[in-house]
Amino acid sequence: MLNYCTQLSDICCKFSCLLTGLTPDFKKQNKFVLISRFSLPTELDWLSNPSFSTEDALLLHQRTTEIANLIPERSPLIRTTSRSELSGESDADESLKQSSKKRKKKKKKHHHYKKTKKKTKGDSSSSESDLDTKNIKDKGTGSGRNYEKEAAANLDKKTSNLTSNRFVWLDDIQASTAETFRIDKKPDPANWAYKSLYRGDIARYKRRGESCLGIDAKKQCITWDSSASKRKQLQNRPERYFTKNNVKLLNTDGIPVCNKSSPSDSTAFIPVFQIETDDPSDTTEVNPLGIYDPSTTEWLQGKGCKDAERDPVNTQRTIQEPGINANSILMAKVEEHNKKVRENPRDINAWMEFVSFQDELMRGPSPYASKGEQEVRRKSLKLILEKKLAILERAIESNPSSVDLKLARLKLCTEFWEPPALIKEWQKLIFLHPNNPELWKKYLLFCQSQFTTFSVSKINSLYGKCLTTLAAVQDGSMVSHPLLPGTEEAMLAIFIQQCHFLRQAGHSEKAVSLFQALIDFTFFKPDSVKDLPTRGQVEFFEPFWDSGEPRIGEKGARGWKAWMHQQEKGGWIALKPDDDDDEEEIDEDQEIKDKTLPKWHIWLDIEYSREARHWLPWRPKETEEDCDDPERQVLFDDLGPSLIRLSDPDLQCQLLYSFLQFLGVPCTSKLFPSNLYIAMDENNVFDSVLSDEKPLTCVHFPLSGFSSIGHMDTMLRGRHHIGHYKEGEEFIQNVFHVLFLLFSGKEKSNLSICWLQYEISKVLQCLQRKKKKKLKAQGRKSKKLAKNLLKAPDNRNDLSLWKLYAYLEWLLGNIDDARKVFDTALCTAGTGGLKSPQLCSLALLYAQLEVELLESLEGAVTSRAVHILTKLAESGPYVPYSGQVLSVNILKARKTYEHALQDYLSKTAGCDQDRVNDANQLVNLVGCYALFQYLTVGIDAAVLIYAQTSEKLEAPGPQKCENGGENFGIQNFPTALEAVTLLHTNLLRFHMKISVYPLNPLREALTEALKRYPSNQSLWRSYIHIQRKSHSASKARRFFDGVTRSTNSLEPWLFAIRAEQMRKKLIENVQRADVGEIHSTIPETGLTNRIVALFEHAIQSENGTHCPLLWRMYLNFLASLEKKEKSKGLFYKALQNCPWAKVLYLDAIEYFPDHLQETLDLMTEKELRVRVPMEELDLLLEV
Repeated sequence: MLNYCTQLSDICCKFSCLLTGLTPDFKKQNKFVLISRFSLPTELDWLSNPSFSTEDALLLHQRTTEIANLIPERSPLIRTTSRSELSGESDADESLKQSSKKRKKKKKKHHHYKKTKKKTKGDSSSSESDLDTKNIKDKGTGSGRNYEKEAAANLDKKTSNLTSNRFVWLDDIQASTAETFRIDKKPDPANWAYKSLYRGDIARYKRRGESCLGIDAKKQCITWDSSASKRKQLQNRPERYFTKNNVKLLNTDGIPVCNKSSPSDSTAFIPVFQIETDDPSDTTEVNPLGIYDPSTTEWLQGKGCKDAERDPVNTQRTIQEPGINANSILMAKVEEHNKKVRENPRDINAWMEFVSFQDELMRGPSPYASKGEQEVRRKSLKLILEKKLAILERAIESNPSSVDLKLARLKLCTEFWEPPALIKEWQKLIFLHPNNPELWKKYLLFCQSQFTTFSVSKINSLYGKCLTTLAAVQDGSMVSHPLLPGTEEAMLAIFIQQCHFLRQAGHSEKAVSLFQALIDFTFFKPDSVKDLPTRGQVEFFEPFWDSGEPRIGEKGARGWKAWMHQQEKGGWIALKPDDDDDEEEIDEDQEIKDKTLPKWHIWLDIEYSREARHWLPWRPKETEEDCDDPERQVLFDDLGPSLIRLSDPDLQCQLLYSFLQFLGVPCTSKLFPSNLYIAMDENNVFDSVLSDEKPLTCVHFPLSGFSSIGHMDTMLRGRHHIGHYKEGEEFIQNVFHVLFLLFSGKEKSNLSICWLQYEISKVLQCLQRKKKKKLKAQGRKSKKLAKNLLKAPDNRNDLSLWKLYAYLEWLLGNIDDARKVFDTALCTAGTGGLKSPQLCSLALLYAQLEVELLESLEGAVTSRAVHILTKLAESGPYVPYSGQVLSVNILKARKTYEHALQDYLSKTAGCDQDRVNDANQLVNLVGCYALFQYLTVGIDAAVLIYAQTSEKLEAPGPQKCENGGENFGIQNFPTALEAVTLLHTNLLRFHMKISVYPLNPLREALTEALKRYPSNQSLWRSYIHIQRKSHSASKARRFFDGVTRSTNSLEPWLFAIRAEQMRKKLIENVQRADVGEIHSTIPETGLTNRIVALFEHAIQSENGTHCPLLWRMYLNFLASLEKKEKSKGLFYKALQNCPWAKVLYLDAIEYFPDHLQETLDLMTEKELRVRVPMEELDLLLEV
């Protein structure tokens, strides 16, 4: 019966696991079996269970019989192990004790708060086990065999160890796992009360896969998680480059490495010692390919260098060397700068270098701080500014008359001081140096860009005060301050800047009146007042201005000199002016074309219309009593203080060309650098007229980006009107007629060329916008003007005018008529050949136009262009094209071109003034020779000619000589090397258009040219034109970044932004579906953030801060992204830097139409020109 009971207890123990909810898989993973004590059943129904096995019963019977022989009959029924198990339990018990001790120590260290709870549980379990073992010992005293005593003692040990701990894991017991289990005498009623086990008793795991456990072993996987290992992984994760420590490391400069064995020779070779490895098997594991040297292999294995082990002192020194070297280098530089300024305090450059060095000093660790201070020191911008300010104040104490130091100090103070305090400091500086024109320019720009104190009348009077003061210095009436060199040129630059300021503020009438007054004051000055000082001449000029006499550009204008001479005789009778403005008045009555449009849209239409029609100052007539708009009437007080005396003939011509450019007439000169980017406000910088269709003859106007008078268009609308209205065109015509009377010879020819170029520009605009009706009417007017100019006796033999007339016919589509004009001009030109610059230019344009008609290079030798270039080299009378040119004549022409080019380049190799005068001839000669080689040999021969010429022109000596010829500051466009580069790139573009050719030669030519001339807009247009076809933007981005870092020009920033915008537009066109509503199918590519970053960097540059065009582009880009709040914030930020630009306000009205009244109030407050008040608009809408 005892055997059966023992067998029953074992089976009940197996079933207890199923009752507690543990699966066999769970038991296998956790490697323990839980046995609960159950009461024996009274009935033996389990014998009839089909699952009962007789073999298992016999085995259990034998095992219990052996145990019964060891224990007396009085002993209670307990579960024991076999003799073989007992023999191996001693080792298990020892390991169990050690593991329990380790576990206890770990619990004390990490889970001290659980100590008491564990203790109570352990005591309760151990007390029960003690009672059981005590009964075993007491009942076993009657037995006299030693074997039984040892067995009982081992069993006692085992039982006490098993019950002393709550959990025992098989990993801690190195024994057989067949019968290992633990006794749990306390039932857990929570297993019946709850649906699952306590989560703390279940191992953490994650399922991998979705299949059920046990179905498919290949598709199921369980990973056991450990939070501690995750924490360790997070702690050991490598830091990224943008973390604080790595940023500090990147900001420190590199440490120069030197050989310790030879300290005297800093450039000694540092050898890498070859170390023989002791374990080749380890080497193959870390160096499977055998590509590492022994020292690298040891480093990969984690072994140290043998030399470092031999010399630990040198190792420690090497570890500490970088920090010591960094500090020592910075300290040496600080001492060097201090020594310079201490020994030579009058050296301004040394002080400025010391100020610039502070930025470098703050990037690295402080050489004077302790180790702890180096870690916590913050790189504060305010700290750098304060140190710079202190250095500049010391420098000014040693150099009180230095303007550069004071300007640098004022620039720093803008970060600390309020605008009123800054203005006072500027006024003090101007009071001390009233004769410095460069200081005046910076002061005017500062006052012009202060939004809080800005108003148009205040700044305009400040310009007048500046020019009056400089005129007094020029006359010598200000005895306290001498005249500085370049003052007259600077005065003209300030005057032109004032005119552009008034134009941008909307006061175009005052700007035109300023030009009219100064031209009359300069070119029509009576002889009787020439010896007077400037202010005395202005007093005599005032009666003429207020007399109502016609001025420059008006009908019947005779000038100040004629008026004064006639006044001395008794005056003349004023003629009644013709009243032919009825047509204009009718148009003004119909200003509102559609009243259903929004109010802001109607206001913009009327404002633009009046801006285009009413840019001329109002003149009183007999039929009109009052002026409808008082702002159109210009008083002498507004322009009298700005009149200056120009005695240099070159500056006088520059004044005329500046006025023509102001009116929209293209000329061959650029603005002064001081007001170049301040006046840039129109978005036509990127327009390349006919550049894609005709790359050889595309026209590049020198002053793109500047709005002409009467054109103030928003970014979204663009320019509506071509040229000017009737009154404006008559004004320009009258200006040219007056100027023709002043000049003769070459200057008169240049004026005629400018006038005809203006007509051609209007034709090109019609072609670009594809306005056929307008093109036909404009063509008739332009041809009539060209014929009238050529009829003049002085212009009959002017090849430049003949060339423009033929080009005009070609643009209008009259190719046969254009060829007749070209042939006639070449026949009448004589036999000058390659020695005549005008003849070379005429033949080059003729040949280029003929080449553009070719569809391929096949048969190019027989073309009309080869005939033209061959006849040019023969220096004989020109014969019109009749057929193919003979091969002998081609060979002779090639030799002639080669000798002519070599002679010219060798002649101009020295510093010769002839090179400045004959720059155009060199350009035309190179162009003709390269085009001839291109047609007869190939593209490589033409490129070789351009390369040789550029190499000669890049010599530093002649370049200095050429720049030295421009002693009056007028920059001729283009220079010889720029023009040669343009011809080179245009030829490559044309060749790529008609045949297959790699892009790299063109890209390299453009990049080299743009590095030399970063402000050339034509080259930039060609560059972004070829880059838009490239799929990789990395090269272009690196190039733009390099150019922007090396120059102060704004063009690289503008064209870098334009290139990214073109790429963004291209990607959006590819990504968006063209059906129904437009939806983005691919997420944002990051170009938006890149463009915004480019804008932010550009507006922080020196020239970009006050450039209205850059702010307009930025505002337009944000508005296109529909970021209204950011756009509005950017608009007010733009006003902080360019409050005078009326186009910014007009753009804002178009982007934020709900704030129309607020924007108009702001314009009125700052005294910007508002031609349509809201009250008048309301009245017009009511009619």
